[in-house]
Amino acid sequence: MNRQPLKRIIFIIAVSLLLTPFAAHPASVLSLDQAIRIALSDSTIINEALSKYNAALEEKKSAFADFLPKVSGSYSYSRFEDQPYSMFGNTMIPLSSRDYYQWNFTVVQPIFTGYALYTKHQMAKLVIDLKEVEKGLAILDVTKSVKTAYFNILVAEKFLRVAEETVENLGAHVRDAEKFYKHGFIPYNDLLQSQVALANAVQHREKANSNLEMAVSALNMHLRMDMNRPTRVADVAEVFPSAYRLERLVATALQNRPELKALHIALQNADQAIRLAKSSYYPEVALIGRYERMGDNAVASNNDYGNDHNASVTLQAKWRFFEWGKTGTEVKKYLYEKTAVQEQLKRAEDGISLEVKNAFLNREVAKKNIKTAEASLGQAKENFRLTNLQYREQMATTSDVLDARTILSQAQTNYYSALYGYLISEAELERVVGGDISAGIAAR
Repeated sequence: MNRQPLKRIIFIIAVSLLLTPFAAHPASVLSLDQAIRIALSDSTIINEALSKYNAALEEKKSAFADFLPKVSGSYSYSRFEDQPYSMFGNTMIPLSSRDYYQWNFTVVQPIFTGYALYTKHQMAKLVIDLKEVEKGLAILDVTKSVKTAYFNILVAEKFLRVAEETVENLGAHVRDAEKFYKHGFIPYNDLLQSQVALANAVQHREKANSNLEMAVSALNMHLRMDMNRPTRVADVAEVFPSAYRLERLVATALQNRPELKALHIALQNADQAIRLAKSSYYPEVALIGRYERMGDNAVASNNDYGNDHNASVTLQAKWRFFEWGKTGTEVKKYLYEKTAVQEQLKRAEDGISLEVKNAFLNREVAKKNIKTAEASLGQAKENFRLTNLQYREQMATTSDVLDARTILSQAQTNYYSALYGYLISEAELERVVGGDISAGIAAR
């Protein structure tokens, strides 16, 4: 038996089995929830916010360390040209050798700093709260961006489908026109008009395909994937518009928006800055412990002129009670800064209320447009169907067919724009409200 063909068959089967998973399983279809989870798990904006949050945690640890004792040490060596001495009457008394070594350890424990250390620690905690808010803001922005990119893909897919359908319809119309011209039922310029319309539809289809590719690349960017990855997304099965009450949405936004939370933290920080400035009005008290050695050798263990070691405990108070009004001007500065933050907060609240109303009205318009566009689409489909039948019976002209197809294409794009525009406006409303908008649903 010839084993060579058998080996070739086995090799082909093995290669086929290896390649089958790649051929049989194209890129999986992403749902909206999956896309959001992927984006949130590896977003550069969120990772940046998380790094800043971790930095704030370390800053808090650093501020807490200021409460604890500080230990320092020093070592010195001196070589005198002449041996140090002191005169007692006419007698010269040596004070040390010409080689003099000294080293010490000092421990300083702050006891009272005019609340400065406590205030700095509180300010460090506020920075952590601020970074937490910034992380929440990044999550909101990423979620909205992913939703918008996701729905833009669906819009682009539908526009491409409309363009392909238009090419298909006009292609059939051109074939009908060619038959009618061949039998002398229509003039040549009618045929040319049909062919030009088909050529324009083909160009429009290519543009729609390019727009879809760009929409996919935009989503891939948010998901940190290869720009050229053929990502596929699941369509939204049905849209169920909910009824919201504007006043509830505004109240929710004023409570949830991270920007407002950040300003409230800034107000608290301003209070702490004022308190920190006022700490200069108070004295600083510290307990200092010191151990030192002095001698004529490198380890300072020998001293023929005095004790070679000593230890001390000191209670030290420092108070700067006059600096030409510096502390008072610092306090006033932070008071003015607090007032500025308060005004900024009022302006932000007004701006956010306006943003919510604008997003709410845009969503209401998009919701109403769905029904209008749906009715218009049904009429346009029926109009094109009847016009096409009339043309085949020579009861309508080429211009009538082309106009009917144009009207249908416009109705289709209007419908899909309204449908997915509503979903995009819903995502925008969620962003300006600051998250969940279920609290704004009106009672039924």
